[in-house]
Amino acid sequence: MGALALRMARLENLLSLQRLRGKLVALAVPCIILTAYFLGGEIWLLLAALVVPLPLLMQPSDTSRSQTARDRDRLTGFMVGDAFETTIDSVLEEIQDRFLLTACLILELDKFHQIRARHGDSAAEEVLKYTARRISAALRSRDLITRIGDARFAIFLDPVRILDLEVCLQLASRLQTAIEEPVPLQSVSVHPTCSIGFCLSSRLSHVSGRTLYNAADLALAEARRSGPSSARAYHDGMRRRAVTRRRSEKEAEESIDRGQVQAWFQPQISTDTGLVTGFETLARWEHPERGVIPPVEFLPVLEQTGQLERLANRMMSQAFSALCQWDESGFKVPSIGVNFAGDELRNPVLLEKVRWELDRFSITADRLSVEVLESVVAGAPDDMLVRNVNALADLGCRIDLDDFGTGHASISSIRRLNISRLKIDRSFVTRIDQDIEQQRMVSAILTMAERLELDTLAEGVETPGEHAMLAQLGCVHVQGFGIARPMPFDHTIGWLKSYTASLDALPKIGRQTG
Repeated sequence: MGALALRMARLENLLSLQRLRGKLVALAVPCIILTAYFLGGEIWLLLAALVVPLPLLMQPSDTSRSQTARDRDRLTGFMVGDAFETTIDSVLEEIQDRFLLTACLILELDKFHQIRARHGDSAAEEVLKYTARRISAALRSRDLITRIGDARFAIFLDPVRILDLEVCLQLASRLQTAIEEPVPLQSVSVHPTCSIGFCLSSRLSHVSGRTLYNAADLALAEARRSGPSSARAYHDGMRRRAVTRRRSEKEAEESIDRGQVQAWFQPQISTDTGLVTGFETLARWEHPERGVIPPVEFLPVLEQTGQLERLANRMMSQAFSALCQWDESGFKVPSIGVNFAGDELRNPVLLEKVRWELDRFSITADRLSVEVLESVVAGAPDDMLVRNVNALADLGCRIDLDDFGTGHASISSIRRLNISRLKIDRSFVTRIDQDIEQQRMVSAILTMAERLELDTLAEGVETPGEHAMLAQLGCVHVQGFGIARPMPFDHTIGWLKSYTASLDALPKIGRQTG
């Protein structure tokens, strides 16, 4: 009975206005013409025949939702923006007294600019065509769709009597599942993801095409900040937060141009000898008013604005420059670690870029540690990522699997990517000297690494007790606040001098050999 009621309500939505209008016209026209004839004879009859059709001709066509080719997007066939908003306003006006509900959804392909940059315009258009077909297949024939921007689509749901948050969330999930199927191109498969923001008409005090769209757009912005393949529903608090956020985002976008984002460095040492075995390069935003800002607060903005590649180039250049200056100062720093995001690892020109930078600074490839997050490896069916990582390994670079233990990387994926070293996440290191379960977990990781002939480094070491326990268990390198906090390059020379001078006076913390 519930399904039948919904179908009957939909049928009523589609036909009631047209039927009512047709009946009124059928009754009114003969009555008016006959009345004119009886009152004024043939002259009035002639005038009525000329005048009565004029208001009917001036009424909007019943086919107002059927757009001409000029109102359609060339690539997808969807309605264009102006026609979309006009049609929404027309439909909302028709249903304003009929207690029907609707919603506007806006979806955007995540990081589409990178697909276009890496695979070309033809491939990008093919992805858009696949996306358009998948959106259409997931919706009803009466739902309106428009393409706005390069990879953004807006959807206006045909009004119904029952529409709530759960229904919209289910629809958003269905759209994401359909869109995120692989898109086959000539040489590779692209795995698109999309973020969705939506607003129900019941959430707004004044409903129009513009207010619905703006609210859904705010929800989309919130979804994109939550990471790829997210969905968010509009609520009033979003509008207030947006004003403050836009100001911060604008500053973050300009931070690279202003030279405010700089490379900081955190040392790594051997648990056996105590010698410095490398530094990790970390991005820090040196804000003139707010001080040093950690990457968690500005990296999402740089990612959304397509500036992560510029940041990666800057970090790599500053890392190699630091390595050269340490060499010139007489300090032996065997390697420098540079973090590469998943998007950068999928860049077809990454290998040539790294090779060129190494040549420019006259640095051998074995002194560069390419740091790859375990979460990137675990969720990476992308052949380009695998090819790039293995090509860097073949070049001679070390491949570090960062934050190991927090993702779902399999042993096969570790071997497939020629990983050189496991960086054990700090969550396994905290209180390891006091927690037997932590010790067992890390011991198992170290045993696996030894069997696979992988080097190991523990992150987040903060106390001498943690340092000593990791050395006893057999971890080869350690890094963390207990060794040194991240520091700008200018401070590294002083730290190296001080650490080298005091190394002989430090207690020897070596691995137990029995």
